[in-house]
Amino acid sequence: MSVLSDKVVIVTGGSSGIGRATALHFAARGARVLITGRRAAALEAVATGHADIATLVADAASGADAARTVAEAVGRWGRLDVLVNNAGAGAILPLAEATAQRIERILAVNVTGPSLLAAASLPHLAASEGAIVNVSSTYGHRPAAALSHYAASKAALEQLTRSWALELAPQRIRVNAVAPGPTASEALTGMMGLSPAAAAAVEAQERQRIPLGRRGQPDEVARWIVRLAEPSAAWVTGQVLAVDGGLGLV
Repeated sequence: MSVLSDKVVIVTGGSSGIGRATALHFAARGARVLITGRRAAALEAVATGHADIATLVADAASGADAARTVAEAVGRWGRLDVLVNNAGAGAILPLAEATAQRIERILAVNVTGPSLLAAASLPHLAASEGAIVNVSSTYGHRPAAALSHYAASKAALEQLTRSWALELAPQRIRVNAVAPGPTASEALTGMMGLSPAAAAAVEAQERQRIPLGRRGQPDEVARWIVRLAEPSAAWVTGQVLAVDGGLGLV
């Protein structure tokens, strides 16, 4: 049997990209997975044909939805072993165009939301000696013009990861993060709001900058998220693992 058989996992932002791949990898290893997001049809498309994947429409930035998400997982399966804070928000946002509302939305999803969901999960993760895996970005530790607030929010998430690891170690809750580089997904046209042509131009520029010469695939990131949650990583906490084709080195 898989080491993840009957473990219970929450994956936010599970309807596409890295979140979708992560949910499928956990389910393939025997885990029971609750995926959340704001698009019911997209969530159901992931869960179709997978008896161990359940869905919940929830806003990753909402405190009420954080409590509801944990209650759904525990009520359905009786425990919680892993929390994956994958949902993210961002924008191409030059400083001259920054507004309080746009900044607050990025921080709400990337910093406040993971904090509230982790806090709501604590009693259950302590009972299972579970794990939190946060999904950061290369830009959590690498500056980028016009991405300052997105980058700052991911830098905050990386520091939360390290600080929570120290704080929660006495409860045997491990906290780590994966920092993906540019990965094939809907992020550029969806989260970042670019036109298809502009997104294609950005992708071409990224391929030129990445030392390994290509963008990543969601599965390549998801495997490391799952690995950090497995018992084989029981002595790993407070780490931020870059999975970015070497982009963080240049």
